Order: sequence, then C-alpha cells, then structure tokens
Amino acid sequence: MKCNLICIRLPMAGFVLPALAILLAAPTQAQKTSNMAPPGMEESASPFSTGHGPTTFGGRPSSPDTPAVSSSPGEVHGVTRYANGLPMPEAEVVILNGDVNIDRTIVSGSDGTFVFKNLKPGEYQLTAKKEGFALSPTTNVVVAWGKIVTVDVPLGQSLAVSPGNNNPAGLMRTYNQSAFRMQPASLHLAPAQPSSAQPSIDESAPAVSTSATDAPKPSAGTAEQPLPAAVMDEITAMKKRIEELEAEVRGRTVTEQPPTPVAEPAATASQPVPVAAVATPAPPVQDPAPIVKQHPDGWAPFSYADWTWMNANGRQHDSPLDSKYFTGEFRADVHYMDDFNHPRDNTLGGSTESFRSNEWQLEQLSLGGDLHVGNVRGRILTMFGLFATTTPRNDASTARGQWDLRNAYRYISEGWGGYHFDNVGHGLNIDAGIFVSYIGLFSYYNFDNWTYQPSYVSSNTPWFFNGLRIQYFPTAKLKIEPWIINGWQSYARTNSKPGLGGQILWRPKPWLSLVFNNYGMGTDSLGNPGRSRIHTDDSVEIREYNNQEGFLDMAAMSFTADAGCEYGGGVSCTGKGGNPKQSFLGWMAYQRFQFKKDTYGITLGGGYLNNPGRYLTLLQPINGADAISGSPGESR
Repeated sequence: MKCNLICIRLPMAGFVLPALAILLAAPTQAQKTSNMAPPGMEESASPFSTGHGPTTFGGRPSSPDTPAVSSSPGEVHGVTRYANGLPMPEAEVVILNGDVNIDRTIVSGSDGTFVFKNLKPGEYQLTAKKEGFALSPTTNVVVAWGKIVTVDVPLGQSLAVSPGNNNPAGLMRTYNQSAFRMQPASLHLAPAQPSSAQPSIDESAPAVSTSATDAPKPSAGTAEQPLPAAVMDEITAMKKRIEELEAEVRGRTVTEQPPTPVAEPAATASQPVPVAAVATPAPPVQDPAPIVKQHPDGWAPFSYADWTWMNANGRQHDSPLDSKYFTGEFRADVHYMDDFNHPRDNTLGGSTESFRSNEWQLEQLSLGGDLHVGNVRGRILTMFGLFATTTPRNDASTARGQWDLRNAYRYISEGWGGYHFDNVGHGLNIDAGIFVSYIGLFSYYNFDNWTYQPSYVSSNTPWFFNGLRIQYFPTAKLKIEPWIINGWQSYARTNSKPGLGGQILWRPKPWLSLVFNNYGMGTDSLGNPGRSRIHTDDSVEIREYNNQEGFLDMAAMSFTADAGCEYGGGVSCTGKGGNPKQSFLGWMAYQRFQFKKDTYGITLGGGYLNNPGRYLTLLQPINGADAISGSPGESR
C-alpha cells in the first residue's frame, strides 16, 4: 500500500492494523506444554480432529446426559475450583492408575467442568494445576463398571502477587498490592460447629479425664446419639460468652446486662461430666488496617496468568523489598555496547535508549518504589546515569515558559500519585504525574527487553508522559486507558493544545496479548503552533511454546505496526498542496527463545521504516546540540 493512502486513512489505522496483525500472526498451535494441549482443548481432541474416542471442546462432555450402562466403562465428572470454592476455568487435570495403565490429561472448561470417560474399574488419582496457582492435593476416586463418580478438585492459592499499576509494557505490576488485595475465602475462619458424633461414655466409670490423650474415642454404635441436654446448655452458654468477649476486643458496645453465669451441671450416674474448657487470652487490640474489598483469586486484572514471558515485562516474580505499605525498587544498569563503526568520539547516534559506544557506561541508576495504603497509590523512581541528561535533552517543551523544567524533572524517571476505586468493574485507577510510556513494544528500561536495545521503529514512540491517565478494567482481561497529557514525550505543553491519546490492552489467553495505542491533537513542535501530530502503534505478542521441563522452555514472537504523520504549519501527511510530506510508516517482528529455565535467551528479528520527512528524527548531539538549540520540530 502506498504511504500516501495510509496517511490519508490514518484515523482507521488503529483498527485496521490490529485486525491484520491478529489474522497474520495467529499460529496454528499457539501453546504447547508438557502433556498438555493448547488452552481450551481436551485430551486427544483438536478443533480439526474427527478421530476415535470422545471429542470435546473446552473440557465439556459432548453428551453429559448419556445414562450410565452397567456393562459400560466408568466415568469421572468433576469441577476444578479456586481455593475459595468458585469454579476455575482452563485448569490442567491429570488422572492416573498404574494398575490399568491410565495416564490422561485434559483441560477443564470455561465453567471448570471436566469429564474422563472409558475408565476401567479401579482406584484412580486426580491432580490439577494451572499456571500461577499452587498444585492441587491428590484426590483418590474409585471407579466401577457403569458408574459415574463426581468430584471437586480444588487448586492451591494464587502464586501471583496482587497487581496494582503498570510497567512500561502495560502489564499489571506485582507491587502496589493494596489496589487489588485479595484474601481467598479458604483463609477465613468459619465458626465452629458442634459435631453430631459423640464418644460413648461408660456410666460406671468413676470420672472423665480432661486430658486430650485420655479422652474416650467415638464408637460406631453411638455416632448418631444426640448430645445430653446438660452438655448442650453448656455449649450454648460458652458460645454466648465467646461472642461477648469478641465484641469487647473489637471495641464494640457490649450489652449492659451482665453476662449470664455458666451453670455447672452436677454429675450424676446418668449424666456425663462435661470436659473442662480451657480459656485462652484474647489477642491484643490492634489498630484496624485500611479496609479494602476482598475478591476471589483471578478477579484482579491480568492476575489469572504469569506474563513475565513477554517482551518489556522483566523476569522477576516478586520483590524482596515488599512490605505492607511500600514496595521498594532498585535498578542498576551498566553495559558495554560495541559499535562496529567505532566513532572517534564514542557517540552512538539515532537512538533514544543507548548513547555511548565502545565504553563502559552507567546507563541507569534508580531508587524508589510504590506506595500502597488502602486505595491510595503512588510511585517514585529516581533517574541517575546517562538517562538523567539524555532524556531532558530530547524534550523541547522545557524551552517554553520559565522555572527551568529540564532541571526540575531531570532526576525523576517516574513520579505520580492516584487513587483506586474498587467497586467499578474490575477496578478503576486515576493517576496524575510523570509516567514512563508503555505504548510501544519495548520498555524504557533496557534491561527488561528481549533485545536490550530497541529497534529504531520503537525509538519513534514516546518514552514518557506528564499528565493524567485513567485506567478502567471492565473485565479481568481488558484494560481501557485514556490519556490527557501535556504532549508527546514532553514535561510541559509545547504550544496551546494538550495531547490526547489512549490504550486498549486485551489479554484473552495466557499466551496472547494485544495492545492498540493512538495519539493525536497535540501541537508538539516548538515554535510552530499550527503543526499537529497523529500516531498509532499496535502490537501482538504470542507465546508459541511453554515447557519448563525441557532444555527449550519458552518460545514467543511479536509483531508491531506503526504509522503517523504531521500536518499544518508547512507540512502535510500526503505531500499535496505544495507542502512537503511529513509521515512515518514502520513495522518490526521478533522471535524469542529461552533455555534452561529462562537462564539463557536469544532473540532474532528486525524491522523496516519509511520516513521521507525525517519525522521525529533525532539530531546528533554535536557540540551540545539538543531538541531546543538544534532544529525545533524535527526532534522530540
């Protein structure tokens, strides 16, 4: 397609390019795990197979209402569940029986249901697992001819730390836990219920011991015997007293009536002597913590899977500096980058992420972290090293107005505060300040990236914003995020109009991520208030292979398409009307392999860009030239 047609129809690019990327990049087999079919596919079935045996999709039985026949094999029907009892979809269920040589694996459906058919009689073991959750305990079931056994398989607690805000690629971070703090229902203490099974008591016994080791054992013949009335009265009085003590501990007003005295029934030949209750001291009263709404595992956005396989998301799963109200962060990036051209002054040009060649350089040294107190959230991260001078150098907005914004912000990489609303969809965040941009495929922090140094296509997207962002999560797999910002990679507003933009991030499967970004309206060229910019940046990432037990444990790919242009102020998107063409078109694709439990990795890829008007091209920093003193409007 010719570039001028793309620029004319650029407002449609944010919708056409993502659709093409999805159609062209979707693999035939997107996910392979050890003994596991792609997500949603059961046992030996596939969406194209018509082979022998039962064929199901999503773990649902093809004929669940078929009556069992006495001469037919047995079946096991069940539901995989979260630790709090809710159904867990797409969990891997394994059934084993060495005596009859049965070893099968299926994936439960969207409602957690699964079915194993054609089972010979015998005792089977069931286990379930899902990425991001602890392995379920082993469940034993006995299968007979023509019988259907129903069983629930609960998985362990979530291994993912509750997220709260975003990293440069849009992934929900593992810190700021209070924003989506979860407490599974299985951890809540249920009130003790009196057991119907009581020990039989020999009436001729002289006394009943209060020792736990000497307590009489229940017998089968008296398991259904009701409690004596005196014991029931004792239990009722004790429960009432416990409730009163709990009310006092919590600071609530206790009824003015004195507590009902507990009557000690006299021991008779026909009545047992109640076992003495040992009173435990009440726990000390503590200041109540901020109340945050509790949700089941998997409710928090993107917490249903592990996303560290993606480009720009890093490989860490937790933080050793995490605490109740603050999660600390420390980054130190020192590198040696070799340029085959070997420039005499060791300057590396054309990049916004790497700046010197054939030298050891401290690229970044940052200290800070995330604050999370109840629904209040914030982040501060300092910026020292080369980043502290190169980032302000590329921002022309600081030349407009007073107060020397370049020096005011030069040592701040990220600094913002906000609030989380828990009862709006799956969460709503409103934050204001300086944010590291994550609209591109690559992270601003090189260490997080597959290739360390991003391609030049990615260099033409902004690295930071100063303004307001709103993050709305209608579901646990979708984020809609509008931006109201000062401008394109700018601390201040270069001219009269602010920049508007937004992101849509959709992760429908643990192996698939799609992100669509658009920007427009802002007048970001210094000294040229009549020039505006529009830009779209869209990416798809697919994990093609995942097997942590093999030498090759992960394979993933990415594809990104970028298009944009500037119009007004002497330039145009098409080059018509006598104004020079100022447009940008590019794409990049990468293939990633990781080995030996992610110890080693290699990335293959590259890209292409067409930029006839030198749109967003950086100037060489010769003799201290920068975005202000060099050529306003040509660099960002």
